[in-house]
Amino acid sequence: MDARLNLFGNPVVAKFLKHIVSAGKVVSGSGLPAATQELVKIRASQINGCGFCTDMHTKEAAHAGETAVRLNLVAAWREATVFTEAERAALELTEQGTRIADAAGGVTDAAWANAAKHYDEEQLGALVSLIALINAFNRANVIVGQPAGDYRVGQFA
Repeated sequence: MDARLNLFGNPVVAKFLKHIVSAGKVVSGSGLPAATQELVKIRASQINGCGFCTDMHTKEAAHAGETAVRLNLVAAWREATVFTEAERAALELTEQGTRIADAAGGVTDAAWANAAKHYDEEQLGALVSLIALINAFNRANVIVGQPAGDYRVGQFA
């Protein structure tokens, strides 16, 4: 299976990706816990049907020490007992921020207030930025049909 467009070979997309990768470095260097960042990326990627990003971020999370149980339960986080209250708040914000078109009004005040109980202003800024960023990556990969399964940990480091 081949992608419809080579994202890395196309000069416009390559330049665009360079900029959003730079934006991602701002988020990864923030005070938002690394484990939370990976959970957010995985959950948004699952919702958006982005196999490439789901593959990438589950492998990166496992490499960083995330357990198989937690990785396997991200999609069912509401029923899972393995996530902290802060992680659950981040996952809820991720779902609502990813499914904006599915709900009138977008992100609820309750979801925002719950996230704000667990994260300070810098972390909230990082969380919002990360949700927007992973959705951009997901959309690019889904639009071109980027194949999944061959990602190697650290491939884009």
